[in-house]
Amino acid sequence: MSATPEHTTETALVTGANKGIGYAVAEGLAARGMTVLIGSRDPGRGEMAAASLREAGHDARAVVLDVTDQAAVEKAARAIAASPGRLDVLVNNAGISGGALHFPDEADLDVVRRVFDTNLFGVIRVTNAMLPLLRRAPAARIVNISSGTSSMAAMTDPGHYFWDVPGSAAYPASKAALNMLTIQYAKRLRGSGILVNAAAPGACATDFTVEFTRATGRTTTRTAAQGAAVAIKLATLDGDGPTGGFFDDDGPVAW
Repeated sequence: MSATPEHTTETALVTGANKGIGYAVAEGLAARGMTVLIGSRDPGRGEMAAASLREAGHDARAVVLDVTDQAAVEKAARAIAASPGRLDVLVNNAGISGGALHFPDEADLDVVRRVFDTNLFGVIRVTNAMLPLLRRAPAARIVNISSGTSSMAAMTDPGHYFWDVPGSAAYPASKAALNMLTIQYAKRLRGSGILVNAAAPGACATDFTVEFTRATGRTTTRTAAQGAAVAIKLATLDGDGPTGGFFDDDGPVAW
């Protein structure tokens, strides 16, 4: 992707970027020369993450951003519009699980709503607020962090290890909805130069997976940096790259 004469450094906003996969994505994009905006609900944690990247020689700053708060999202968009003035990359990473095992027949609808509010509606809030800034870039990219657990093909395949994962009404369903939302944004933005894709980072050894691994007995040694790689790849696609797809390390993921 190239830059306009008015803004010579590409800028990326990563939501939920103060730790885990979000931080790894931000670090990877910063290492590629981008100015990285660390979206975080907690101002202190966001600033600590940005400071860590600056100490490593990268250009990073914190942006207070709660994806469930429309006013906060709009305030963040205004701040970015003031400086640096545009976005080249938006990575919608912020997400919550709602608990490791949220059985459908025992569903607490308040919890399910909170999960969807962050994982799905939050993506709409942030994307719509940032679209005017993305349109200012010559070749913007939107990456939605999904999950392999959202794949209906995998979940219904007796040969796949997801077959034995207990059913949950919250997280997998919200990410499956996010996949469809990704397709709809890609359709809407077709021809604009903005590519929109979903990434499955895989189960990584982060704070996010602690509850799941404890409840299921499954473990993982996959790092956040390994999980971030597919998102970084999608965030830096050439102009002839795909849009409206769902990808992991190995390529397209079956819906």
